[in-house]
Amino acid sequence: MNIIQNIEREQMRMDLPKFKAGDTVKVHVRIIEGEKERIQVFQGTVIRVKRGTTNSTFIVRKISGGIGVERVFPLHSPFIEKIEVIAEGKVRQGRIYYLRNLKGKAARIKPKETWN
Repeated sequence: MNIIQNIEREQMRMDLPKFKAGDTVKVHVRIIEGEKERIQVFQGTVIRVKRGTTNSTFIVRKISGGIGVERVFPLHSPFIEKIEVIAEGKVRQGRIYYLRNLKGKAARIKPKETWN
């Protein structure tokens, strides 16, 4: 078992910021099309974070053209260039799937209060 844990530890990325459900993030993803490579930015609200070792994932939801788009990202993927936390949201649940049923102003998340 120790060998497997060492291999998993080598695969994990330590340069990612801490974020949770309700936060607005920008995920810079490396896209490979044929022989060309580019960076695509996916900005949205984190709905869920699944913790674990190398199998950690998180779901980001955004509204594009009036339609909700969700994307699941592996946290330790080499295709993720970087993750930027834009805003921290104030939510009371760890998985905010209820956003799928809300539209417009009802789907907004209150910003987290910061104390100076």
